[in-house]
Amino acid sequence: MDGGQIEIELHSSLASIPREVWDACACPEAEDGGRANDPFTTHRFLSALEESGSVGPGTGWQPRYLTAKSDGHMIAVAPLYAKSHSQGEYVFDHNWAHAYENAGGRYYPKLQVAVPFSPVTGRRFLTRPGFEAAGQAALVQGMVQVASDNEVSGAHITFCSDAEAAAGREMGLLHRTGQQFHWVNDGYGSFDDFLSALSSRKRKNIRKERATAQGFGGEIVAATGGDIEPQHWDAMWQFYQDTGARKWGSPYLTRAFFDIAHDSLRDDILMVFAMRDGVPVAGAMNMIGRETLYGRYWGCVEHHACVHFELCYYQAIDWAIANGLKTVEAGAQGEHKLARGYLPVETHSLHWIRDAGFREAIANYLEAERAAVSEEIEVLTGWGPFRNEPQEDHE
Repeated sequence: MDGGQIEIELHSSLASIPREVWDACACPEAEDGGRANDPFTTHRFLSALEESGSVGPGTGWQPRYLTAKSDGHMIAVAPLYAKSHSQGEYVFDHNWAHAYENAGGRYYPKLQVAVPFSPVTGRRFLTRPGFEAAGQAALVQGMVQVASDNEVSGAHITFCSDAEAAAGREMGLLHRTGQQFHWVNDGYGSFDDFLSALSSRKRKNIRKERATAQGFGGEIVAATGGDIEPQHWDAMWQFYQDTGARKWGSPYLTRAFFDIAHDSLRDDILMVFAMRDGVPVAGAMNMIGRETLYGRYWGCVEHHACVHFELCYYQAIDWAIANGLKTVEAGAQGEHKLARGYLPVETHSLHWIRDAGFREAIANYLEAERAAVSEEIEVLTGWGPFRNEPQEDHE
């Protein structure tokens, strides 16, 4: 490419890319010893998916990591996968697949630049500092070239950053928007500070829910790093299996992922458990970024009123405030999060479609969808729990 100045390469295993080389592109901010902005694109997380068999043969997620080199030095990388289905993506294109196949086309395989099974926002075209424009352009061109050479229906970049969405539009990619609910730390010093920003009715409701949850008959315990013990993973695997079976039919992650996570990801993880007689009866697992706490998995073996809200939402806010984080991403979907202080935000994905006619049809659809998403976010924000006036109602 580009007269041989930038070399694009595909890798079927992350083991062929040294950790320090990948992470120099994925999380250069962590070179100071701090956390990565996005723990999901680190070498250790993606390697755990691959080594555990959560991605790879038989999963429908075949690794094809994309790299760009200039003068022999890696300047950009991307977590690219060949997909044989649309599961585990959370930007749903099942209707696109049906329409394409009903018209006589073959939608799968397709290419996907994404973090598997994780509807979290972040950079997807990972570049070394100083190579942002050149690296991103090289990766996009490389992705499109691979898709064209292999005659796949399309290539999709999901939950990319705002900046990537803008750059992708400039490069001719189709832009899709979606919606999630995120909590934003407005400089709160405590959970009560956060509550003081809400309307009286919402404050009372949250306090009531927290009191109900915390009175379930046990204690609520948070653990991260060295405080996470093997039995915690056993419990979380049980919770994950139960929730996964009900939501997706079968869990995406293997049991081996949890074992590997205990060895290599504990410092990136916050677990919150409802413990009764020393045994976890419900739990939530979060990933910790430099500025954001990402809610990922929840489950229980006993039902107790409001415990889900406490473990997944309120404990996450508590921890974010105590540790100076700016945001909490509570995962995909769920308008019930609105009443608990999580506001709607726009998410982005980018799409390249090989067939010109199908591309035009999707472009028209996305234009209408973006308008609908924008309107829904505006309406939901107006229904938010925050006080409209500083001196509004008092308890």
